[in-house]
Amino acid sequence: MKHFYSIAFLCILISLSVSAQDILWDKSYGGLHADYLFDAKPTQDYGFILAGSSISDKSGNKQDKSFGNMDYWVWKMDQNGSLDWQKSYGGSDIDFLKTIITTRDGGFLLAGTSASPKSGNKKDNGFGFEDFWVIKLNADGSEQWQKTLGGIASDKLHTAIETKDGGFLLAGTSDSPTSENKKGKNYGSSDYWIVRIDATGEVLWDNSFGGVYLDTVESITEAAEDGFYILGYSNSPDTGNKKTENFGNGDFWLVRINKEGESLWQRSYGGEGDDHPYVVLSLKDKGLLLGGISNSPNSNTKQASNKKGTDFWVFKLDEEGTILWEKTYDIGEYDILSNIIENKDGSMLMAGYAKSERVGLKRSDSRGINDYVAIKIDEKGEEKWRKEIGSNGDDILQQVILTRDQGYLLAGTSNGSVSGDRNSGQGRHDFWVVKLLDEENDEVANGGMLEAFPNPTSGYTNVIINEDFENATAGLYDMNGRQVQQIPISHRTVPVNLSGLPIGVYLFSVETNNTTYSVKILKKD
Repeated sequence: MKHFYSIAFLCILISLSVSAQDILWDKSYGGLHADYLFDAKPTQDYGFILAGSSISDKSGNKQDKSFGNMDYWVWKMDQNGSLDWQKSYGGSDIDFLKTIITTRDGGFLLAGTSASPKSGNKKDNGFGFEDFWVIKLNADGSEQWQKTLGGIASDKLHTAIETKDGGFLLAGTSDSPTSENKKGKNYGSSDYWIVRIDATGEVLWDNSFGGVYLDTVESITEAAEDGFYILGYSNSPDTGNKKTENFGNGDFWLVRINKEGESLWQRSYGGEGDDHPYVVLSLKDKGLLLGGISNSPNSNTKQASNKKGTDFWVFKLDEEGTILWEKTYDIGEYDILSNIIENKDGSMLMAGYAKSERVGLKRSDSRGINDYVAIKIDEKGEEKWRKEIGSNGDDILQQVILTRDQGYLLAGTSNGSVSGDRNSGQGRHDFWVVKLLDEENDEVANGGMLEAFPNPTSGYTNVIINEDFENATAGLYDMNGRQVQQIPISHRTVPVNLSGLPIGVYLFSVETNNTTYSVKILKKD
């Protein structure tokens, strides 16, 4: 009997030691020099696409040469982190890729800032010191179009989203007066600059928002009704077209605009210290979640207290901007919140990191300092768990995404050696991604051995083969059984271009070394 209880006790200890947030794998991508990741998105084939900037030449696992000082670099990978394809874009100067959008037509939009003239594979000259530079790719990574936008001074793109009509909203910070293809005014040192373009890159409108000092966009989201929420950092008083006062050194400044770019209302949030936002998230219940960092004590509109230094500050608003609840979260002395995502059950995952704490001249890093930190909270902001993942260097977590199997991908930049939780490295700074399990989330079943996204489509669709294979052949057929395309297959994601075909129903059929599958695809106008 004593032996039975010993075994039972040992089983309990083993079960308690198994984490519900296990690391499934990690991967590093880069050349021998510096590669900085700023964004990552899930793709419809269960894979991921990573976006950032690189100064590395062809080396490590980077396949393209460098065009200039710094280039856009995009890495498309499958669900296990293996390469599907990678692309580099840039001119002779600095090109800084901030965000990537997976578009409804199965392609991608790259959005960032360029100081390059026409050179490399940048097709247009700039207008000022720096301009918005956006590039549209189709499903297989081939370029469809690119656009340069700006005035005669400095215009830096910070974020972008796809709109409900298939166009895009670009948002950043501008020092330019009305000039070149910028129509919006300049009100002070730097203003919010918002540009709406259609699906082909043509400008529909642009507008500026700001006061006499510094106003910088950080995040945008589409409203449940028509229009958008624009969130940024402001230290301007009630001046220019800013209609709210300043509380401290800097505040969260939220501007609600309609679909034509006109201001509907504005709100400022902050205490008597410095409060810097990074995320505005539209929630499933039509509320808003705002997140950033704060070193303010309880004061003005901030009522949640800090523990030490700068903490995460997160609060929920109703659709009119009234605070429903707020929380702060402490990691170290100086904490940086990068992103927040909402899960299907209303819980949320926050991604960030804490900067080094120093004792005298000696750097002292405890677990979670200069590491990736993920914190899961419920719908009221109560903490459920946190996970620290890191190496012996600086690990800067930029993005967390919910994967189609309901795990998480943590993506950022690391300069650490192969140590701690990091099992691979390429150069001085690498893209570093970590696949994390979350057993609290229910896995979503796939749609069969073949899936097509988007379907219906007016152009490209992606056909996903949901099994591994050694070799395969595929064809696209009309409803009379006539083959209209023979399609080469090298990956489990197969881009199919229907843009030149008549409207109707088509059958995509693939024969692998295992068996034959087919899926119907509807071509629409």
